[in-house]
Amino acid sequence: MRRMAVLMAVAFIDMIGLMMVLSPVWGRVSDRYGRRPVLLVGLTASAIAYVVFGFANALWLLFVSRFVQGLGGGTTGVAQAYVADTMVPSERAKALGWLSAATSAGVIIGPALGSLVAGLGQSGPGLLAAALCLVNVLFAGRWLPESRVLPQHTATASGHMAPPPEPRPVKAAIWEVIQHPGRPVARMIWIYAVAMLAYTATPPIFALYLSWRFGVTARNIGYFFVMFGAVGVLMRAFVVGWVNARLGELRTLRVGAALYGLGYALIPLAVTVPQFLAVQVLLPLGTALLFPATSALVSHHSSKHEFGLMLGVQQAFRGVASVIAPVLAGFAYQHLGPSVPFFGCAVIIACALLLAVRVPHTAPDVVTAPAVAH
Repeated sequence: MRRMAVLMAVAFIDMIGLMMVLSPVWGRVSDRYGRRPVLLVGLTASAIAYVVFGFANALWLLFVSRFVQGLGGGTTGVAQAYVADTMVPSERAKALGWLSAATSAGVIIGPALGSLVAGLGQSGPGLLAAALCLVNVLFAGRWLPESRVLPQHTATASGHMAPPPEPRPVKAAIWEVIQHPGRPVARMIWIYAVAMLAYTATPPIFALYLSWRFGVTARNIGYFFVMFGAVGVLMRAFVVGWVNARLGELRTLRVGAALYGLGYALIPLAVTVPQFLAVQVLLPLGTALLFPATSALVSHHSSKHEFGLMLGVQQAFRGVASVIAPVLAGFAYQHLGPSVPFFGCAVIIACALLLAVRVPHTAPDVVTAPAVAH
């Protein structure tokens, strides 16, 4: 029981402490000094953390591994800011879909690779992960160019040299989202955060639900998750750009939210495995359209010198959702019934859709926040 409490503390620190605090911090650092060095630091920290994980022979070393990875992690917003730097506004949702597809593919392939090397010893999976991170460091160090064009001093009308705009302090950016939820960038972040409540709520109870509903066991549950992941990868890689080019980010977001909420509402109504699989497809379809479009809109409504900061703030709100949602879903499953968490997620997504419907449609290339000079 004591070890379980320690592991729960590690998870709490990793998700709400490190992700919530460091995501916007790393984003702001990347706004000031560039994306490339931050990404290299994050990859290097992950490599060190996996080496510690591979050789860990005590619980406190696992704690150290997660802590080190958390310190170097939180760079998802930086990677998204890299995309925002390098892609024109109309292409950002498609590129963010590719980024998400690559991540999802890694989630599918990674456990299989870990299983293959597990036979080589307990250290095998951790050392393989460390090696992959080091390969990434070498690849990025050699071929990844800097995307952030650092601003220079500019001449004013009076002939004086004005300093370039700097990103706001992290606290100010987070407080703006909380205090002014109706502002364009804040509204997009809240849509993302509300949808993430549903996204992070159900994974811990999916296995329990499938076992209760269909008698699925550890031998065959993997097929459900592989199908879920494969549909998400294909959607993000090949469909998001096509849909976004025809509907625009805002309408794509709305369609994604509608499909996502419908999937959650229909899951408890599926009484056979084929019905469940047919309904389950709606979840990756919805998330593939919803989340890349939302992140693209966050960048559209942010100043260029704050891409990293605001996308980092978005990830911070995701960290909060990742802590709250599984607890609520587990409570609802145990005390209110196995179907209740899915209906609850449908209601949550309906709230996100309602927020999205109230957003006025504006062309992405003209929706930018005013620069803040210091």
